[in-house]
Amino acid sequence: MNRLSIPLQGAQMLFVAFGALVLMPLLTGLDTRVALFTAGIGTLLFQLVTKRQVPIFLASSFAFIAPILYGVQTWGIPATMGGLMVAGFVYVLLGLTVKIRGIGFINKLLPPVVVGPVIMIIGLGLAPMAVNMAIGKTGDGSIELINSNTALIISLASLSTTILVATFAKGLAKLMPILAGIIVGYGLSLLFGVVDFTPVHQAAWLSIPDFVAPEFHWQAILFMIPVAIAPAVEHIGDILAISNVTGKDYMKKPGLHRTLTGDGIATMAASAFGGPPNTTYSEVTGAVTLTKSFDPRIMTWTAITAIILAFVGKLGALLQTIPVPVMGGIMCLLFGSIAAVGLNTLIRNQVDLSEPRNLSIVAVTLVFGIGGMAFGIGSFSLTGISLCGIIAILMNLVLPKTPEDHHSAH
Repeated sequence: MNRLSIPLQGAQMLFVAFGALVLMPLLTGLDTRVALFTAGIGTLLFQLVTKRQVPIFLASSFAFIAPILYGVQTWGIPATMGGLMVAGFVYVLLGLTVKIRGIGFINKLLPPVVVGPVIMIIGLGLAPMAVNMAIGKTGDGSIELINSNTALIISLASLSTTILVATFAKGLAKLMPILAGIIVGYGLSLLFGVVDFTPVHQAAWLSIPDFVAPEFHWQAILFMIPVAIAPAVEHIGDILAISNVTGKDYMKKPGLHRTLTGDGIATMAASAFGGPPNTTYSEVTGAVTLTKSFDPRIMTWTAITAIILAFVGKLGALLQTIPVPVMGGIMCLLFGSIAAVGLNTLIRNQVDLSEPRNLSIVAVTLVFGIGGMAFGIGSFSLTGISLCGIIAILMNLVLPKTPEDHHSAH
């Protein structure tokens, strides 16, 4: 491989992850340039912890969209960042526990019957927001930003493009459905005249991103900790996937405890600057599969490219001009696919839902999550994914397992 090809391949990997990377901060009100910066820093830290052995890129995790939205509305960005930092620390503790106890304990604490419905909630809980944005309203549906007929044309075009590219495209293009959806939706928005370029004119070419320092607020912390469950499980899946692709067992070397710790440290670093939590990116794993770029140095360059782009002021301003329906359309697919991943977890692991125990866990988790159940004592309340995660884990620990011999008797 010649010298230039590694940095170029690195930049190409960032292009694959770009759509999903910037979508997360755009939805949650965080700074897109901070997200680029922290994705780069997070990936470099991950490489440091895992001794640069895994060809993987870290960027904003979709599992955190709902909790971040709730956190920012309830306690503001700095307190939300504090909560995320502690969630990152929980990751590091998970890594430590895996080192001491082995991976078995994760399967005990978080079997598919717990993880499946929690991941489904992450997707389905956000469904109303996706639909509101697709019809041109703000995420909570309170204000109409764009005429609903125009918005529907734009959002359906973005959605259809994303689906078509994901289904029919070949090669690298297949891995960039979000980017394709954004481009087509944006083009249509320009035709309809609903893009406002004022922020781009006002932005400097080069500037420092709007970093936000975390503040520690115990309610935000208690709210965020349980949310770390789903991405931790997702992480294990991603590490297994990239191991299959490269034919190396990263679970053993550098070891799952190192990759989990790397993820945790990357998330803590991201929240220190005001960026979204980092997670291993499956889009990039897809690109690695396709291009056979197994050299971890490529990811170092992907990270460096992201950090450099973070300081381009006009880029951040341009991303901010993406109209709401463009994102709404893509999110209809995205949030639905997150729910489908949860469903697939149950199916792939053959969770028997005719078992009263399994049925109870899945049923209660889904209804509490989608219905917006909240438990509160004084000023502390648990809602959404945090509550579902805790309830699912507790029910799994408390309800007696069905004896195996009883099974074979049938």
